[in-house]
Amino acid sequence: MALEEQRSFEIREIMKILPHRYPMLLVDRIVEFEPMRRAIGYKNLTINEEFFQGHFPNLPLMPGVLMIEALAQLGGTIIMSPYDYKRQTAVLTGIDKAKFRKYVVPGDRLDMEVTLLRTRSTLGWVSAVASVGGKPACSAELMFALTAIDDIGMDVSVLNQ
Repeated sequence: MALEEQRSFEIREIMKILPHRYPMLLVDRIVEFEPMRRAIGYKNLTINEEFFQGHFPNLPLMPGVLMIEALAQLGGTIIMSPYDYKRQTAVLTGIDKAKFRKYVVPGDRLDMEVTLLRTRSTLGWVSAVASVGGKPACSAELMFALTAIDDIGMDVSVLNQ
């Protein structure tokens, strides 16, 4: 099945869409996907995440900025046509109305949902919510600009692996 027809993605398929790689790839699975509409996905967190080693040694917490980044990665998957994944990527250009409501710790599953608000030319806006165990952890409105992969110096051959 082609990427443009899929409704869920495992990690290898996500790596065909997003240019991020370990340790910055923060979406483990996309369980519902509607291009140009919405996506639901998650990130499983273990004590082995690099950021837990220093944030904080006696109270490991996922940094809020990484929760926003995880939401942005999921949001970036929906604001472009699946036919464009090999030619362009979504770059986060704005964060509005960010709120952090719950600690996210090792062993948690960060559930994420993004919904397209609007697009204009090469810009897109999404509403994004992350939760743990059904309780809100983080929310924000995110803005993206679509950028040609050549402009960021990415080797597009990695998308064909």
